[in-house]
Amino acid sequence: MRPATLTAAPPKENPARVKRPSGVLAAGLVVAVGALVLVALLSVAAGARSVPLFTVIDAFAAPDGSSDHTVIRELRVPRTILGIAVGAALGLAGALMQSLTRNPLADPGLLGINQGAALGATVALGLFGLTDPAVYVWFAFAGAALASALVYALGSAGRTGSSPVRLALAGVALGMVFTAISQAVLRMDAQTFDRMRFWLTGSLAAQTSDVLVHLLPFLTAGLVLGLLLAKPLNALSLGDEAGRALGVAVGRTRGLTAVAVTLLCGAATAAAGPLWFVGLAVPHAVRAVVGPDQRWLLPYSALLAPVLLLGADILGRVVAAPGEVQVGIMCAVVGAPVFILLARRRRLAAL
Repeated sequence: MRPATLTAAPPKENPARVKRPSGVLAAGLVVAVGALVLVALLSVAAGARSVPLFTVIDAFAAPDGSSDHTVIRELRVPRTILGIAVGAALGLAGALMQSLTRNPLADPGLLGINQGAALGATVALGLFGLTDPAVYVWFAFAGAALASALVYALGSAGRTGSSPVRLALAGVALGMVFTAISQAVLRMDAQTFDRMRFWLTGSLAAQTSDVLVHLLPFLTAGLVLGLLLAKPLNALSLGDEAGRALGVAVGRTRGLTAVAVTLLCGAATAAAGPLWFVGLAVPHAVRAVVGPDQRWLLPYSALLAPVLLLGADILGRVVAAPGEVQVGIMCAVVGAPVFILLARRRRLAAL
């Protein structure tokens, strides 16, 4: 009888070194940009009254002051630009969280971070009457940071430490608590509740261009910082010890990633309210196509998440015309089956 032979497990491979055709991935980015431009044009054209695409183009090339051109330039374009900015922020934030925590179920909405940011903004608006986005966004940042700390502490408590499922359960539980507190604050003032009830559901409607002007610096800072973290996050995907061996400052990388996620989620939630599943579904779909290399995963997620968000917004306006279904509801309808599928796949893999 032959003696059993022991074979060593193959070492983990750096995701940055996985061989994928760079030319194909770069061409894919161009396609993603094209898809985003197309969906943006459809977003401007869709609404209670549909506008032909050539009218949308004329509104910029040769504006004549007509009602269609006024609606396009003053209402639909700011809404579309806001959707692009918010979608990019949530898509990148989700990809960063999944990479940092090595948790495929990480999502700013699922882990309660968006709800924490919404609670901070609600306190600023409902209790202190702060209606300037440049002011109440700081409360949203504080709420997002507090939610992140509480979810990690609760999900890591006990002997077994953190796990994807425990973090998801902690995020869902705390998110429900934050939402309940937000609702209680709003019930104290009927006028504030009427103004914010659509925002709490997650909506791109009824926002002016001033909101984006105030929040754009924070969104830009978060996007730039997040994209710059691609290389160190690639190294940390091998583990903390391997990351240190590759020259990565683990603590600094984690801290900067937390700052980027807080900036992105706080600003996005302050602008459009808490939106679920955008940061969960898009990075998973992108990872299946481009692989785990953060240098490609992060920009793809930032480009394709707005496609999903604007697509959900268009669908919400079409199915309920002449009214609309808030984009937060449509994102949940699309994203919930994705979450169930991912959770079921992980459960079956663990058996």
